[in-house]
Amino acid sequence: MTASLDQLKAWMAVGREDEHLEFKEAKNSYSFDDLAEYCSALANERGGVMILGVSRTLPRQVVGSRAFPDIVHTRAKLTELLRLRIDATELDHPRGRVVVFEVPPRPIGLPIAYRGKYLMRRGEELVAMSEDMLRRIFSETTPDYSATICPGAALSDLEPEAVERFRAAWRRKSGNARIAELSAGQLLEDAELLVDGGVTYAALVLLGRHRSLGRLLPNAETIFEYRSREGTIEYSQRKEYRAGALLFLDEIWQLINSRNEVQQIRRGLFMEDVPTFSEGAVREALLNAISHRDYRLGGSVFVRQYPQRLEIVSPGGFPAGITADNILWHQHPRNRRIAEALARCGLVERSGQGADRIYASCIQEGKLLPDFTGTDEHQVALSLDGQIRDPQFVEYLQGFVADRESPLGIQDLLVLDLVSREALVPDVLRPRLSILAAEGALERVSRGRGTRYILSRRYYRMVGRRGEYTRRKGLDRNANKALLIQHIEENAREGSPLGDLRGVLEKLSYAQVQTLLRELKEEGKIHVRGKTRAGRWFPGSGGADGTPRSGS
Repeated sequence: MTASLDQLKAWMAVGREDEHLEFKEAKNSYSFDDLAEYCSALANERGGVMILGVSRTLPRQVVGSRAFPDIVHTRAKLTELLRLRIDATELDHPRGRVVVFEVPPRPIGLPIAYRGKYLMRRGEELVAMSEDMLRRIFSETTPDYSATICPGAALSDLEPEAVERFRAAWRRKSGNARIAELSAGQLLEDAELLVDGGVTYAALVLLGRHRSLGRLLPNAETIFEYRSREGTIEYSQRKEYRAGALLFLDEIWQLINSRNEVQQIRRGLFMEDVPTFSEGAVREALLNAISHRDYRLGGSVFVRQYPQRLEIVSPGGFPAGITADNILWHQHPRNRRIAEALARCGLVERSGQGADRIYASCIQEGKLLPDFTGTDEHQVALSLDGQIRDPQFVEYLQGFVADRESPLGIQDLLVLDLVSREALVPDVLRPRLSILAAEGALERVSRGRGTRYILSRRYYRMVGRRGEYTRRKGLDRNANKALLIQHIEENAREGSPLGDLRGVLEKLSYAQVQTLLRELKEEGKIHVRGKTRAGRWFPGSGGADGTPRSGS
């Protein structure tokens, strides 16, 4: 559809806005981020129209809009960021310019995200899409391969030992003594690993015999390799596993643990041994590789161990909608039947992917965050660095947690880790900054749009770096003053208007820049000629008539 004045009239006659229609006055301007968020929400609600230059109240009136004067550029930017073709039309209405954005529905099975957020309309607000809604969308076109029946497979293709391990784990997790009395066939039917007597691919992956997998699903294979140093091609040990996963997961961990060097960190008055590779993190990573790999593709899962790094590579990229940036917040199991069976065993949580446990383990042990470099549409490559990088941060975390009534969640752990490394805190986590500051874990060192946080004084006192605390506490203010002085000195001949100085510190508000200028003036480092915003700033203290003092 191409917007026209007649179509605009019809839209304006609609009684009230709904999930497919949005009006904004936007007389002078409109935020591009807000526009993109509304467009993504409209797409997720099966498409709609956003109109700028029309009042929201009834009866609607054209008020005209000067927003987005270069409509071609705006449309191209929306298309690039949302990966969705959005039509944008300027209508020359007698009462003013109207801009219409026509948003198509999202592709089947693929919600639209903007800056990592999946949004939808709720009344007049935009809210995050629920996990259940995201799961329903992702499942629209992605069949669960693991739930399908494998042609030619029979109950005899499953290893009895693996079946009994599954039975024992399920009984232990559920507390249901009746599970011990079920026949193998009934046990697996109840677990939906058999469907009407047919053996699913999930049953083969978890319980299959070696020879049967070679015949029916040869790519269900995991290969372990150990290399004594990074960069070497030759391996010191290699072992191939083509059998039900429940038969070899413990053995792979034992191989890893046999070369698992011990490091030490302080816990209070005592030193504690910490393994290079945490058993919990390693097991979660292995289970993720097995339950989320694409079994329709050739290739094996590779587990490569080095003295201080573990790499796990599995065929198939991330499932639809999952990225390295949102893996902690969005779950979409590629093989749901496998995940459900592992959940029955108590090996994984059905609601998640275990990524939060891996991240939490890395942070709590002072190690680098999981690294997904090397992941593409063909494979997921996860690297776990086993070296303890910041034992003092670990000690600080332990002390902070000891003062709380509950442990830190993964969001708070991530925020503290990012702040400690002076890394950017993503938008999805920024609300936790003020909460952690209120609890005393962080301190705010500036305000407004340029707000920055550091770890609390307690951390720097504990690690014996009080001077660094003082330096970091005052770093922003002193650095901003230095930038202002530099600009004023470089433009001493003509002077610097306030507008230029705000451009030097564009993250700060008008009031914040004025405060810094006032402090510099009181220190005798700059002076102003003229009044209000028309004044110009010059180096030196200045005389009574506004001219520079002698020698300044």
